[in-house]
Amino acid sequence: MSKKKQLIIPIFIPFGGCEHKCVFCNQEKITGKVKLPNTKEVEDTIEKYLTSWEKGKGRDTKKREGRREIAFYGGSFTGLDKDLQREYLAVAYEFIKKARVDALRISTRPDLIDKELLSFLKSFKVETIELGVQSFSDEVLRLSGRGHTSGDILRAVSLIKEAGLVLGIQLMPGLPGDGEDIFLKSVRSTVEVAPDFVRLYPTIVIKDTPLEALYLRGEYTPWSLERMVDVCREALEVFSKAQIRVIRVGLHVTEDLLSNFVAGPLHPSFRDLLTREASLTE
Repeated sequence: MSKKKQLIIPIFIPFGGCEHKCVFCNQEKITGKVKLPNTKEVEDTIEKYLTSWEKGKGRDTKKREGRREIAFYGGSFTGLDKDLQREYLAVAYEFIKKARVDALRISTRPDLIDKELLSFLKSFKVETIELGVQSFSDEVLRLSGRGHTSGDILRAVSLIKEAGLVLGIQLMPGLPGDGEDIFLKSVRSTVEVAPDFVRLYPTIVIKDTPLEALYLRGEYTPWSLERMVDVCREALEVFSKAQIRVIRVGLHVTEDLLSNFVAGPLHPSFRDLLTREASLTE
């Protein structure tokens, strides 16, 4: 039997709720987005995706029957002003009340989670939280300007699990101070906290970021594609043995990303390199 497809409706909130400027990040350069959407833009985006989905593009009825979720990406949702969070969630929740969407999901930082906030999110049917963990190494977190510690990660994971929410963890191999052993220790730490899924985003250098400045001064050397493939392949094996899904490996390569790419292990089909004999220079 074919597995029903899932619709994820992405709402980008570039830098929204982010008090810290991480060395690797420039959401405008990565996504092409420059400001937070207003509620009308959020509603229109959701409607556009749902209309296309509900038409089914022909006779693909299984596609129309799949699970539908609205996802707030590109920033730290729980760091937004509480009134703005409420406005965004209220717009999305209207689609749930009409049975056109099944649930909501957000991305945020580990240090922006508490019990009261989780209760608030659940009241709007947020079912999944993705934590931008990036590394469990306190030294890597410090050098990357993350502004949180491994202790913050463990606390957030515990609260999310106690709330009965689906937990995702994002890791970034190759950050300043990182190495194969350090990253694989983060992989093992991830297995220990047992998230429902993981994303792996190899670190690359983007224009107009602190990491670019470090790179140009010779103070940061991005990992080669070969090195990144090897360590991510090993990480996939660890997660597979632990029965933890890795739902994405590598950045989605867009024209905006390519035009602002400086250096690092970027590849349009990065995950394919982990599972087949492919040319690393194609």
